[in-house]
Amino acid sequence: MKKLLKQMRIKPFDLPIIFCLILFSFIPLAIFAAQQPETEETSARYAIIRINGQEVDRFNLDEIQDFEKTYYPAENQYNIIQVKDGRIRVREDNSPDQIAVKTSWIAKNGETSICLPHKLVIEIQQEGAEDAFIN
Repeated sequence: MKKLLKQMRIKPFDLPIIFCLILFSFIPLAIFAAQQPETEETSARYAIIRINGQEVDRFNLDEIQDFEKTYYPAENQYNIIQVKDGRIRVREDNSPDQIAVKTSWIAKNGETSICLPHKLVIEIQQEGAEDAFIN
């Protein structure tokens, strides 16, 4: 064992120090997990649809099973939104890069899907969470 440690240029106390550093690296994870509000699991999740900064729709993701709606942000622009099984996505739009379509499904609190050419934003929020778009 000593020969192996000498070949690797590791001193005898390096291994316990490395082990302690790895162990301590998980402390922030434990602290942040303990600070999570308990209401997050029980309160409703909403998908908020905004066009040009104005809220146009709000869907309760925990209640809607399967739903589709088409938005027309401007002339010759459209976005088809699909809600299914507690998730939401832009299923289809006519923007050039298709970024929102490629984002696919979102379902977790704080996730967003953005179609910049159409100025359409979909954001997931927990019930009672502060609105990020406060005027």
